[in-house]
Amino acid sequence: MKDMNNRWYKGRRHNASEPKDYRVGLSDFAAIDFETANYERSSVCSVGIVIVRDGEIVDQFYSLIQPEPNYYNYRCSQVHGLCCEDTDDAPVFPKVWEQVEPLIEGLPLVAHNKNFDESCLKAVFQVYQMDYPDYEFYDTLWAARRAFPYLENHQLHTVAAECGYILENHHHALADAEACAWIAREIL
Repeated sequence: MKDMNNRWYKGRRHNASEPKDYRVGLSDFAAIDFETANYERSSVCSVGIVIVRDGEIVDQFYSLIQPEPNYYNYRCSQVHGLCCEDTDDAPVFPKVWEQVEPLIEGLPLVAHNKNFDESCLKAVFQVYQMDYPDYEFYDTLWAARRAFPYLENHQLHTVAAECGYILENHHHALADAEACAWIAREIL
């Protein structure tokens, strides 16, 4: 039964024959969030990571990243408030990931809309010709749709509020990762 639940959380739509108990019981994980400079998934310009062990937040990490390709789309900047001046002196992704990798070692990753964050991670690994370790990802967006079908929407700030967390700095990668971690502790 747990295997069926895990497959659902890894991005598959719910099937009526699956059990109603959708919780997978994650107590150790890393919530991750990326912001991008433009519409290229490889253009990550910031990352936020929140480490949860035994259901408690024990560590966090935030870094600006020099995006690749290195230009900002007006719409993306409007969403997260970052621009070239913010990341001109920021490290490139491989340098940032050297710091992240030991923090998340052995942990599944959790994102709100994992399709976006996982595709960003894969794209930037490909751009820098890094070997992608096939991280295990769980999706709080799909979990929230299942847990809270009555919500008017399942955006991060809406679901976080339903779980008792007020997201005050939406679209800051660390704030979003913390909200995602809070949601995951409540419903995964």
